[in-house]
Amino acid sequence: MRTDLHRHDTDPLTAVRNVGILAHVDAGKTTVTERILYTTGATYKRGEVHDGTTVTDFDVQERERGITISAAAVSCAWDGHRINLIDTPGHVDFADEVERSLRVLDGAVAVFDAVAGVEPQSESVWRQADRHGVPRIAFVNKLDRAGADLDTAVESMRRRLDTVPMVVQLPVGREDAFTGVVDLIRMRLLTWREGGDTYEEGPVPEELREEARRRRRLLEETVAQLHPGALEEFCDGSALSAGTLAGALRDLTRGGEGVVVLCGSAYRNRGVEPLLDAVVAYLPSPLDVPAVRGAVGDDEQERACDPAAPLAALVFKVQATPRGRLTYLRVYSGTVHRGEAVWDAGARRTERIGRILRVQADRHTEVERAVAGDIVAVAGVKAARSGATLCAPDAPVVLEPPTVAEPVVSVAVEARRNADSARLVSALARLVEEDPSLVVRTDRESGQAVLSGMGELHLEVAVEKIRRAHGLEVGVGRPQVAYRETVSRGVSGLVYRHVKQEGGAGQFAHVVIDVRPLPAAQDGAGDGAVDFVFRSVVTGGRLPRDYVQAVEAGCRDALNEGPLGGHRVTGVQVTLTDGSTHPKDSSPMAFRTAGRFALRAAFRASVMALLEPVVEVTATVPEDAVGGVLGDLAARRGQISASAMRAGTAVVTATVPLAELFGYASQLRGRTQGRGTFTSRATGYAPVLGAVSDQVVAR
Repeated sequence: MRTDLHRHDTDPLTAVRNVGILAHVDAGKTTVTERILYTTGATYKRGEVHDGTTVTDFDVQERERGITISAAAVSCAWDGHRINLIDTPGHVDFADEVERSLRVLDGAVAVFDAVAGVEPQSESVWRQADRHGVPRIAFVNKLDRAGADLDTAVESMRRRLDTVPMVVQLPVGREDAFTGVVDLIRMRLLTWREGGDTYEEGPVPEELREEARRRRRLLEETVAQLHPGALEEFCDGSALSAGTLAGALRDLTRGGEGVVVLCGSAYRNRGVEPLLDAVVAYLPSPLDVPAVRGAVGDDEQERACDPAAPLAALVFKVQATPRGRLTYLRVYSGTVHRGEAVWDAGARRTERIGRILRVQADRHTEVERAVAGDIVAVAGVKAARSGATLCAPDAPVVLEPPTVAEPVVSVAVEARRNADSARLVSALARLVEEDPSLVVRTDRESGQAVLSGMGELHLEVAVEKIRRAHGLEVGVGRPQVAYRETVSRGVSGLVYRHVKQEGGAGQFAHVVIDVRPLPAAQDGAGDGAVDFVFRSVVTGGRLPRDYVQAVEAGCRDALNEGPLGGHRVTGVQVTLTDGSTHPKDSSPMAFRTAGRFALRAAFRASVMALLEPVVEVTATVPEDAVGGVLGDLAARRGQISASAMRAGTAVVTATVPLAELFGYASQLRGRTQGRGTFTSRATGYAPVLGAVSDQVVAR
């Protein structure tokens, strides 16, 4: 049933849910979001992705391409609870949008295709949520499709996601005949009629009772194995009451020990109401998650989710709109009022909150204040970037910002007309401000602006945004991938002395270092998460602590340019084993210089290897085209890892260098007469083969 929107000011924190929708591209998460908005009464018309009428995919490119590019926030109410939803992208190129969203969410709904089960990007976003400790429930979508099977999808979750699925529904009917579900907790039948906006509730039919009892028993046994309270009741009575079962499911979900699984068909509006009930029942409120921790000087401090506490809010998104700059905040503690002055703790400057907006994708409702637990947009903040902390001026704190992935693909961009060069610089700066995963630099040799991002589509969308939003004609060079260098075999006991005397105070620093490869780099699996480790074993006070820190800083400087081709060096462990100082001429600056030149010398003395970004490609192709597709992947230096048949099609999984995938979409369509599709996800870096390596270095 629908409920009217309540004023948020009257909602306690226990009635707030900050939830993200996560999924692989085309699993139906935007349709799930649209049906949630429609079912809760937040919209009065069903938005459709294929018609370009969705609320959350409001950008022109999103509607043209039929995919979510930018995370969109919306708000609705259900059963007296306010639900703040963020619809996240499903394409691998926009995974950084998912990362920033997960940083500020308390829970998530993971959407899976009932035919495909766990797909590559499903697994990636699941791992991202694991890293952030975000509790999830799962919704197996598209049960009305041919080949849909809940049990197969659940088994893929168990196998690939290393989780414990707790299935709380039994589908009624298969494929086109899917009409409803049996609620295994309350043992009731929920049926949706074609075109109906509400469901009908009734007893479980005779023909389904035995299967429903069997599945309820499996659910009870699974929960009893994980939950001590449920185990005690199960041992006493060999069964669990509905109340005990629901309470245990809530505890297990919030503790991350299991995932509640529901099912339905969002496109046909079947299963949305039970999904909303599950969001309210099982996912945490802002009060149910640990208090946020932030840095206060050299100490760490907790900020409780309390409207009366000092303000602490994290900026997770910046958006340029025709009406001005919007800054999206998650308020973790305190209250922020319209017109209030706040402190940007990272930039150490004061900002003023002009307006506070309740967000409904591209539509906004102005409110007077936002309290702890809120996700809102504010206007008037001029300089705060994504990851900034806005706090009370008299109680500063720095919250941990979202991590930003390193870009892997670059293109050169230049204005077609010289007169537009300054406008292009301004447009690129605005792009980077909105999307921190984009990086702009100037090529030292050509003087061209180089735009780097997470993939070919990511850059294509960014360049198109420049053309449309700024009316610029832009030329784009051929994409280039971001190579890395690493140490295959290091050196020990490399001695470097930095001595400089040019009148006045001189510079002296003496260091001895060992250089070794990190194990992940040797395996070719390094993804940049830990690319450098520095430690010191110097004893006896031979080097002061600030000199050791300066050596580490110098070594980090040296990582920016490797000896093979000037690429960033990754996967290195440096150990400072000895050193000496001069009573007058030694300084942190001298030791930083010594650290930089010592590591450069060590690289030249080591055996270095070139690394390239690799991706896992999953191609779904007709059975008669498998041979040609396998041959094409082999020609692209791909390594086939799996191949399976599914409903007359073949699903081929391979690891392929990113550099070989440019233009692959059109090649695959040509080889399969338009019937083949593929998805990819980044898996890290791997060594480049000898001949290709020589070409890259020469280039």
